[in-house]
Amino acid sequence: MANEDKKDFNAMLHDSKDMPKVQVITDEKSIQKYGGDKMYFAPPIAYDEVMRRVPYGKLLTISAIREYFTRQNGADFTEPITAGVFVSIAAWASCQRKEDKTPYWRTLKANGELNEKYPGGIDAQRELLEKEGHTVVKKGRTNIRYYVKDYEQALFSL
Repeated sequence: MANEDKKDFNAMLHDSKDMPKVQVITDEKSIQKYGGDKMYFAPPIAYDEVMRRVPYGKLLTISAIREYFTRQNGADFTEPITAGVFVSIAAWASCQRKEDKTPYWRTLKANGELNEKYPGGIDAQRELLEKEGHTVVKKGRTNIRYYVKDYEQALFSL
């Protein structure tokens, strides 16, 4: 996200617009890709609430949050773009608060990948995860990415 220091992420976190909602989509490619036409949109605060539930030493993925929302709301899938944006908003909002922090660093991207869009980027997330006993590994030669080793063993169940 650009200009993080000028944004009020806590205001963004509490701005639900017209969410939650289920929208029926008609694009055949999307229906085929996601396995149905009922797309759920969760408000930003819902992501924060789920991320807060992950205890010390445990991990969660954005995909698992989306699957959880899908199950809870009778949809076929949860919209993926807003999911990524709202997880980042929850992370930045937490950093802007003096108290009542959200352990956002425990929420990973797919396949246990660290999220470069979190405050402080990969280095900060890696440091926080390693403090909780996780091992972070680097993969790739040119397109370098970082993952929590054996992250599946530490997954938190929603």
